[in-house]
Amino acid sequence: DLGPDDIDLDLIAASRVTYMEGYLWDPPSAKEAFVKAADGAHQAGRKVSLSLSDPFCVDRHRDDFLDLTENHVDILFANEHEIMSLYQVESFDESLQAVRGHCEIAALTRGEKGSVIVSGDEIHMVDAEPVNGLADTTGAGDAFAAGFLSGLTSGRNLATSARIGGIAAAEVISHLGARPDVSLKALVGKKLG
Repeated sequence: DLGPDDIDLDLIAASRVTYMEGYLWDPPSAKEAFVKAADGAHQAGRKVSLSLSDPFCVDRHRDDFLDLTENHVDILFANEHEIMSLYQVESFDESLQAVRGHCEIAALTRGEKGSVIVSGDEIHMVDAEPVNGLADTTGAGDAFAAGFLSGLTSGRNLATSARIGGIAAAEVISHLGARPDVSLKALVGKKLG
């Protein structure tokens, strides 16, 4: 039921990054809300991020997501299946080249292969965090995005921000449920030393 009236432009202006979730894109009023939020963030000199959410979501809204990525989004989050679906290509490398220049930062996750962060001419390949056992991948993408944005908004570089995202995602997939079982702040502090 997200609509433009739900967008608090003062709150957006006070935030360093507005995070938009692709799953919410379906209703027409949500589309208006996304554009209002993105425009409000940019008018306030803030960043806008978008998670593609799911390859099926991308298939339903490819043209809209391409427009968002190219014209409204600064930071794009996608896993390798989502980014390949967005650009309708057969390989991750092709999608990596396709996303270049369409947004300021593309944070692309690849499961056990880690993540790849693309920003202009920079490419950072970050190894996945070790996991003692995979229990449930629910919430891994959102945990990665939260960790990445936490790092980025606290002044960390892209590679370190991706590592923080990887630490958060690894914790979430190590047990059932999408919420962390431990303090992510403490875990990141311990892992980054």
